Amino acid sequence: MSKILTDELIEQTMADQGWRPPHFRTDQEWQRKMVLDHYEVELTDRFDNNCGYYIYGETTRDGYEVFVAAEDVRNVCISEDLYYYDSDLHDALVDAIKDELSPIYLDDEDADFVDYAIEELYQELYDEKYEETESELDDKGYKWPDEEE
Repeated sequence: MSKILTDELIEQTMADQGWRPPHFRTDQEWQRKMVLDHYEVELTDRFDNNCGYYIYGETTRDGYEVFVAAEDVRNVCISEDLYYYDSDLHDALVDAIKDELSPIYLDDEDADFVDYAIEELYQELYDEKYEETESELDDKGYKWPDEEE
């Protein structure tokens, strides 16, 4: 009798390793921990010159709020590192985490763009882990029902 591979088996195997499905009301703090541990990145609200990346708000001379996302705060490129909308910062944060630019300074660790970035990265990691787990189970002799001989 062959071993049957199912989505439930894959998800249970992943759950045993600490991976919870993203659609299963996974706690945001749990997702954050899994993502940051995977990439070996730390988020901090403590500004210093040793950070690998910085994301923070500034106010222009005429009172508009803009956002900076840069590796070097002493050398900000206006056309590349300045954002008018904070909702666009999640892409910059995703890239910084993937590039392991740690620690990453955030002047607001609870901003919505941080949650969006973590959710996006967690989904990517979960999908990768799902495929990895499926392959490992296949190597152990598990087969999808339609692949059985």
